[in-house]
Amino acid sequence: MKLTDAKLRTLTEPGKHFDGGGLYLELTKAGGRYWRMKYRHGGKEKRLAFGVYPAVGLRGARALASAAREVLQAGDDPGQQRKADKARAAHESANTLQAVAADWMKHQASRWEPETADRIRASLEADVFPTLGTRAMAGIKPGEVMAAVQKIEARGAGDQAGRVLQRVKAIYRWAVTHERIEANPMLDLVPAEILKPREVQHRAAMPAAELPAFLVKLDAYAGDPHTVQALRMVMLTATRPGEVRGARWAEFDIAAGLWVIPAKRMKMRTEHRVPLSRQALEVLQAMQPLTGHRELVFPSPTYPSKPLSENTFNSAMARMGYKYTATAHGFRALFSTVANECGWNPDVIERQLAHRERNEVRAAYHRSTYMDERAKLMQWWADYLDGRKAGNVVPFPQRLA
Repeated sequence: MKLTDAKLRTLTEPGKHFDGGGLYLELTKAGGRYWRMKYRHGGKEKRLAFGVYPAVGLRGARALASAAREVLQAGDDPGQQRKADKARAAHESANTLQAVAADWMKHQASRWEPETADRIRASLEADVFPTLGTRAMAGIKPGEVMAAVQKIEARGAGDQAGRVLQRVKAIYRWAVTHERIEANPMLDLVPAEILKPREVQHRAAMPAAELPAFLVKLDAYAGDPHTVQALRMVMLTATRPGEVRGARWAEFDIAAGLWVIPAKRMKMRTEHRVPLSRQALEVLQAMQPLTGHRELVFPSPTYPSKPLSENTFNSAMARMGYKYTATAHGFRALFSTVANECGWNPDVIERQLAHRERNEVRAAYHRSTYMDERAKLMQWWADYLDGRKAGNVVPFPQRLA
């Protein structure tokens, strides 16, 4: 005889009260009411638990039993399937996007500069984690990631949107490799098919004609000396601003007039040797009493254990009247333009800029570092800058063979 809601409400006799098809309600002597289902699989009698009455009513228990019988009819064990489902749910709850991203960033940390890691973490915390961070990675749909990056683009940050998309895709690739998810649903998310086309914006470079005025303003700038001297070093060495901001005293051989930037701090992950002019050595001499006792040559004045921030240089230049018209990175382009116009060997210039040879065949055989020529070039460049500040005309050098 099948159970009814009325009978369930009035049951008092302990024992098993069957409903049919293996489903029954077990009433214990202590008054507990538990839904169970008996079934056989692989020649063995087994049972499933469906919860407690009345939290699980008769209709709910029958639905659960019906689903279990469908699994049995398909030849599978509903008990084992339930265990697998629970394990999968536990795995997914432990592998949220934010949790896996944290492990990915930890794995990548040795490949990144600290400020790069901070920048990547901040972008995810600002634009991805608030909506998707607590979700199981396996359950996030491509359209949800697409919506997140398009929201970034909508506020006018197209470049940032592209970077965030690439970071999310990298996290998913890593998660598949390390068996945190079974498959990568983000493979077909192509930036060009999601984001609007953008013109490449090159960093603004100062025209050579504006150098005299800028150099005078830099000398008169009342800002922090760490910033002023770091800007001078950027100009005098034609290195990237990030390479200067992260410069360590241990990288400099002052007696030899040489700065050796380790591969891990270079964009191309190749050690870069920078010959230092007399004027560049004077910058180090000026910084010695300020930071010579620290690891960093140009630390943040607020947080001495950290380098100057990424925006420090351009903020200083903006205060000097060059907002949107020139950037610290643009001094590399200025150096290249002037040196090329003045007849210096282009290979020497490119090696000083630490540019990678694009022709692979030529790169394989053209391994010269041009250190002697680069030392002459950098001293000439420093003298050129001094001459422009004083209003003098700096003569062209003789072209080096």
